[in-house]
Amino acid sequence: SEKEFGTIEQINVTPVSKFTFILAKLIPYWIAGILILTIGIILAWLVYGLVPAGHLWLLYFFALLFIIVISGMGLVVSNYSQTMQQAIVMFFFVIIIMLMSGLFTPINSMPEWAQTITIANPLKYFIQVTRMVYLKGSGFSDLIMQFIALFLMAIALNGWAVFSYKKNS
Repeated sequence: SEKEFGTIEQINVTPVSKFTFILAKLIPYWIAGILILTIGIILAWLVYGLVPAGHLWLLYFFALLFIIVISGMGLVVSNYSQTMQQAIVMFFFVIIIMLMSGLFTPINSMPEWAQTITIANPLKYFIQVTRMVYLKGSGFSDLIMQFIALFLMAIALNGWAVFSYKKNS
C-alpha cells in the first residue's frame, strides 16, 4: 500500500541505504513473531502442560531464523508487486507452504514430486525443529541440516530482496 499511496516515493529519496530501510521495515515483524511464539509456548504450557524436552533458546533461535526467511520471502514479493492486489498472491503461497510442510500430512506419505518440492519449504524445517526440540530434546548438533537449509534460504531470499529493491537516490 506504500507504493499505492506514494509514501514509498518519499522514503526512496531520503539518504537512508537500502539495507537500513529494509531492516527498519522488518524489525517490528521479527518482534511480533517472537512475541507470538512466546504466547504460544506459554499457552501450550498452561493449557496442555506441554514443555519442550530440549532447550527453549534453541527453539527461539530457529524461530528467529525462520522469521527472517519468511520476511525475506515477503520482501521479494513486495518488491515485484506494484499494487496491494498483486501482493495478495503471497497468501496463496502461504497456504501451499502450510499444506506441504508436513504439519498436517507426513512428508513421507506425499507423492515423490511433492516430497521434492518440500526441500524448498522453510516451514518444513521449522516444524522438524519444533518436533525435535519439544519431543526428543534434540540439541543443535541434531539440527545441523535444518540450520543449513534455513540459513541458506535466509541469505538467498534476503539478498534477493535487498538487490531487487529499487531505491531512487
